[in-house]
Amino acid sequence: MPRPSARRGLLVRGLLSLAVLAASAFLLLTSQPRLGLDLKGGTQIVLETHDSPTMKADAKATDDAMEVIRRRVDALGVAEPVLARSGDNRILVELPGVQDPQEAIDILGRTAQLSMRPVLGTPGQTVQDGQKVLTDEAGQPLLLGPIALTGQGVKNAQAVNDSTTGRWVVSMTLQDTSAWQKLTADAACAPSGAPARRVAIVVDDKIVSAPQMDQSIRCGAGIIGDTTQITGDFTRAEAQELALVIRSGALPVPVEVAEQRVVGPTLGAEAIKSSAIAALAGLTLTAAFLLLAYRLAGLLAILALLGYAAVSYSVLLALGATLTLPGLAGFVLAIGMAIDANILIFERAREEYTTPRRLPRAASVGFRRALTAITDTNITTVIAAGLLFWLAAGPVKGFGVTLVIGVLSSLFSALVLGQVLLELAARNGFVQKHPGMTGLARFSRVRIWLTTKVPQLFRRPRRWLAAGLLLVAVCAAGVATHGLNLGVEFTGGRMIEYTAQHPVDPGQVRAALTEAGFDRAVVASSGDSTVTVRTEPIDEATAGKIKAVVDGATGGAQQTRDDQIGPSVGAELRTKAVLALGLAVAAQLGYLAVRFDWRLGLATVASLVADVVVVVGAFAWLGKPVDGVFLAALLTVIGLSVNDSVVVFDRLRELRAARPKDGFASVMSAAVLQTLPRTVNTCLGVLFMLLALLVLGDGSLADFAVALLIGLVAGTASTVLTAAPVAIMLDARRGA
Repeated sequence: MPRPSARRGLLVRGLLSLAVLAASAFLLLTSQPRLGLDLKGGTQIVLETHDSPTMKADAKATDDAMEVIRRRVDALGVAEPVLARSGDNRILVELPGVQDPQEAIDILGRTAQLSMRPVLGTPGQTVQDGQKVLTDEAGQPLLLGPIALTGQGVKNAQAVNDSTTGRWVVSMTLQDTSAWQKLTADAACAPSGAPARRVAIVVDDKIVSAPQMDQSIRCGAGIIGDTTQITGDFTRAEAQELALVIRSGALPVPVEVAEQRVVGPTLGAEAIKSSAIAALAGLTLTAAFLLLAYRLAGLLAILALLGYAAVSYSVLLALGATLTLPGLAGFVLAIGMAIDANILIFERAREEYTTPRRLPRAASVGFRRALTAITDTNITTVIAAGLLFWLAAGPVKGFGVTLVIGVLSSLFSALVLGQVLLELAARNGFVQKHPGMTGLARFSRVRIWLTTKVPQLFRRPRRWLAAGLLLVAVCAAGVATHGLNLGVEFTGGRMIEYTAQHPVDPGQVRAALTEAGFDRAVVASSGDSTVTVRTEPIDEATAGKIKAVVDGATGGAQQTRDDQIGPSVGAELRTKAVLALGLAVAAQLGYLAVRFDWRLGLATVASLVADVVVVVGAFAWLGKPVDGVFLAALLTVIGLSVNDSVVVFDRLRELRAARPKDGFASVMSAAVLQTLPRTVNTCLGVLFMLLALLVLGDGSLADFAVALLIGLVAGTASTVLTAAPVAIMLDARRGA
């Protein structure tokens, strides 16, 4: 690149970095974080379902109603809510950080039965079956015919401002266009001005709009198309609320609010403090490792990672994301994972370094050579995250959003801010006189030993694959023999409420239950003297032991409620999550097949599946709970696994072009060995974070750290044990 062009590119990246960091600083100083139920508590609403004329309010109807309410909660913008069925006809809804609880109650409890009916005329004749008399928006009674179209025929609904009238309306996109066309075609046959020329749009037995068919609409032809509007004297808020409830679907049975209360955080101050100390310790250890391994370049990477943390956290604040303790732990872990791109660049720069005068070129070429690997790893991650956001629901959908934010922030940190800092340092005269301080002037001893002393890795790829399959078989046997210890989110459990005669400290109750062996019980306060204990399914004897522990911690408390609660991650959520995950893996396979080769894509997916089986099987053998926190850890492991294989295969593609006469196994061996220092250093950076969370953090994060530790080791090993041997064997079959 010509010198003026290089300087111009550096200037542009520098100005872009300053602009992004300034915007992030503004958001950090002006935005307040929205804390989750575990850190701050929130509003708890208990909804009770009732029989409708056509449906009994049993457990199934209540589960169906809960899924509709979940969609409404998501549309309200409430992140990290908790919804669970309590008994056969109650729904427990816990909402963190809701500004207007009454608005939430009004929207969640609205039945929203939408129907479109023909207007037969005005009352004055016997009302037949299926007909109904309702008053329109002007107070005129109308006789309505049988339902022609229900809310199930509506694909989408949005509140829009009509540019002609300036009024707010609800624009609907219909699925069943033929029914709408027939309804309007019949109405258009009535004389102008006659009631029968109207079509009534009814929500919860109330006519919200009954427009006349325009004279331009011919009898028998009707309105052709899939859109229509609900007009009325709506305010913006009313139109948005009506669109929301139509979009999320009607409740199968009516519900009413049985209780509303404010609940305290489910984690104590001590747990939050210990987790903060663990996060700080992990960040400090990772920073020390970068300084030790890469010296000045490591210091610059630390500054770039601080930029990453500021940008990603400010975006989360701007989006109004709800921050929970596992979410914050994942955010801290993402900082450790973001060093991967920096390490890729540093290792590439080491390969390009020849003399001190060539240090700026080594830095520039290092960025350019690492770009393909960084791009491929992040594109595969964005593909997965996009499908999780589009198809999944609940916490898995939220994970997809967070993942995209992390990827984009990481790209900015490494390819924009990091490049500016490293190139400025490489151009410094003092640094060029002392190139050893950069950490880029020579290979690490491990890299030299691996590339000169280690023999051909894959002379017998079947042996590596056999070892990998043996490990997978052992872990799968754990699932087959021990089963999975599903958490309360998947199984449901019991929620027991206790009320004392004096103020109660939920932290003391939580500590006493943990000491008694009920470390998975979730304790929350309600008011000054009431606590609730949420557990997995337990028998009466165990419930009695919990009562005794609570009595001891509170000085005596009366049990005021004992409810069986259903899973907060219902069948619909699980189905959507599995579908989204399966399609994400398939999409990644397709991208890798195009970018590399279908055999390498298949090898990557085989490695990914092996990693998932190892992590799940290890938890089965250990008897640890498979809950929402484990699910987040498993999704993170999948990302780590794919990234590691992509980095190796990117180097393989480069080496095959440079060494066309060498055998595939030999080139694969070289690719694995040359990228191994990057793999080890990235893993060490993440490992320090995980060990700190495991040793110093709150117990609720221990399983999160354990799952990721297992996944980290499995993901690193599976490249050698699974991905590379599978790719070699598939290539051999092609040549046979």
